[in-house]
Amino acid sequence: MTVIKAALLGFGTVGEGVYTAIQTHQTHLRCILGAEVEIAAILIRDSEKERKIDADILVTTNFEDILNIPDLHVIFEAIVGEEPGYTYLQQAIDRGLHVITANKVMFAKYGEYLIHRSRQKGVKIGFEATTAGGVPIIRTIQQLLQVNQITKIQGILNGTSNFILTEMRKRKLSFDEALELAQQKGYAEADPTNDINGKDAFCKLMILSQLIFGEQPNWSEVGIDGITSITQEQIEHTESLGQRYKHIAQISKIGNSIHATVKPIVVNSDHSLYSIEGVENAISIEASLVGKITLQGPGAGKLPTASAMIEDFVDIFQKEPIHERKLEYQVQGL
Repeated sequence: MTVIKAALLGFGTVGEGVYTAIQTHQTHLRCILGAEVEIAAILIRDSEKERKIDADILVTTNFEDILNIPDLHVIFEAIVGEEPGYTYLQQAIDRGLHVITANKVMFAKYGEYLIHRSRQKGVKIGFEATTAGGVPIIRTIQQLLQVNQITKIQGILNGTSNFILTEMRKRKLSFDEALELAQQKGYAEADPTNDINGKDAFCKLMILSQLIFGEQPNWSEVGIDGITSITQEQIEHTESLGQRYKHIAQISKIGNSIHATVKPIVVNSDHSLYSIEGVENAISIEASLVGKITLQGPGAGKLPTASAMIEDFVDIFQKEPIHERKLEYQVQGL
């Protein structure tokens, strides 16, 4: 049977989730793709850390080892931060490899170039996992709303912040107590700064802006406010009025100007994001034909994000069967 060879860059929460998803869904992937999916190698940073990885998989700290794997087809990238992920993906694309990324900070800044480069090289790039975890917003916009003109998006794009606000309201916790609980449950990183100050949601919003409008607003002009200043007293007061605090990323285009904000907003019970609780993400889309629709799903955790990456993977290889890629490589002499 044909084998699709994949490599993972990073074996943190998301990388381990991709590994687990492929291992546990091998039979289903074989039925869908007509091919075995083999994890050939995993790139790690700390060679001393103990990991549960099959002995026949190459584990390396050197990216060149990944690029030198014979007949490699696709790379899953789950590295935190702009670098070295950006450099690695450029090199992978230039080698004719498909790439799938969950790196929202890197993709918000360099996504447009990487998409352009991948088209030049005749490969695909999947980035569903960069935005809203397990909510299929990218594919919905790309494939299901092609005729609709999207005029506005409002979203809860960070599960950590949403969880903290939910726990502060439901359990009367202070901000610090709710954050500590989020860390204990694995919803917040040891350094949660990007989540609670709004940067994570901002990066996701910029990815959506590029996808929808073909451009991004000037980053310095986007108002970004986190949730750290919200007190228990404020939350109790809004609840007494039948309202809730939600950390909402919003973007719209009026004329030639794109307006974007990321900030806490008090919403009423008739708002589409009012009932989104815990680590859930949700995105409300206003479009010319369909009107207003809302997508909701898990926004944090290794399996929801891994799910988005695996769905990108399947989409790539369903549309471009592996035997056709092999023939192309032979023609090109790769």
